[in-house]
Amino acid sequence: MTGAVSSVVAATGVATLTLCQPQTRNALTPDLLNDLGDALTAALGDDNVRLIVMTNEGNTFCAGADLKGGSPTPARYGLVQILQTILDAPKPIVGRIAGHCMGGGVGLAAACDISVAAEDVLFGFTEARIGVAPAVISVVCLPKMRRADASELFLSGERISAARAVEVGLINRCVPAEELDAAVSDVAAKVAAGGPEALAACKQLIIRVPDMERGDAFTWTEALSARLFASDEATAGIAAFRSRMAAPWVARETPAS
Repeated sequence: MTGAVSSVVAATGVATLTLCQPQTRNALTPDLLNDLGDALTAALGDDNVRLIVMTNEGNTFCAGADLKGGSPTPARYGLVQILQTILDAPKPIVGRIAGHCMGGGVGLAAACDISVAAEDVLFGFTEARIGVAPAVISVVCLPKMRRADASELFLSGERISAARAVEVGLINRCVPAEELDAAVSDVAAKVAAGGPEALAACKQLIIRVPDMERGDAFTWTEALSARLFASDEATAGIAAFRSRMAAPWVARETPAS
């Protein structure tokens, strides 16, 4: 990797991927996209990783498209591949949004399963102001937004607060900057209390069920439920619940609920 994204795996099973090109405001350069794609692939393939946190260095989470261009690095990943990887990942991906999000950066934040932002962060679909449109990221953003909000923000290019981004459904919540680490750690701990197979199934439900015909949805979810209840993971989890103990996948310091 070129150093555009750093990756650290903690003993708790949390892999933190940090966009670390503040000099380019973490724009979607080939270097950053390639490193992010490699880092996601490595974390998803690591059995020690339970969930992934995506964050940033500097005052910008991601400025969106690389408008300066000219990079000699060949692109092995595009934004579409990155977004699809995040959406299809069987492991939960949490966004720790510690800097401004513009254009494609909004798409990255919205694609994460849960995103928490510092309240001083700004978001914006600024594409129309340079003569383009938020085309690719609309695939991940529009399902989360009311049409009226999308129309206003896509067409105006207005930069909005993190609180407004929560209101329109792009991210989950915002907190004071000094509380961001604690808020993300709280989210990660709660998510990690779920079984790995169960979490992967939850992600599939969220993505697939809304687009399915009702009868097909019931057929598919009934089969999924039966498979999950018959799994070794469920057997262990139910036994732990009955014994009032933590499930085997939960860190020992985390009490069973």
